[in-house]
Amino acid sequence: MRNAADRDRFYMNLALSEAGKAADAGEVPVGAVLVCDGEAIALAHNRREELQNPVAHAEALALQAASFHLKSWRLEDCSLYVTLEPCVMCVGAILQARIARLVFGCLDPKAGAVESLYRLCEDSRLNHTLPVTRGVLENECSSILSEFFRHLREGNRVVKRAERWPSPVEGA
Repeated sequence: MRNAADRDRFYMNLALSEAGKAADAGEVPVGAVLVCDGEAIALAHNRREELQNPVAHAEALALQAASFHLKSWRLEDCSLYVTLEPCVMCVGAILQARIARLVFGCLDPKAGAVESLYRLCEDSRLNHTLPVTRGVLENECSSILSEFFRHLREGNRVVKRAERWPSPVEGA
């Protein structure tokens, strides 16, 4: 990839693909990709409904998969790409894992703990801080959520991706 911005868009497209899988399963469409040494080592999407588990957020599942893959809870050389600004729980896990960098698509004004409600990633009182890049493919990340919740309001729990939008990886 030519530059950091292209790399960020590439991995965010992978996260959007994961978000589409969540939407197809009737889950809130959030996707996450954990990258280490230029390789996507963990891809995940929200699975709270499927697993009936309140901590089955995309970020938490990606962190677990990456830790298993690397055989370490310390993910110091990894970057996390997520379509929606992480919540307090997920930022806590990100900080505990010592993630090197966080990249997210759109803000979450109701639960975001990176910028919207709290600024935990830059809080020097905590034992770890990390750089954050926001707004990568922001419109696409916001649109998948808006469309999902519009369908929910209309009484449609699951609407197949082809009826909503093309796969974000197409043409990436």
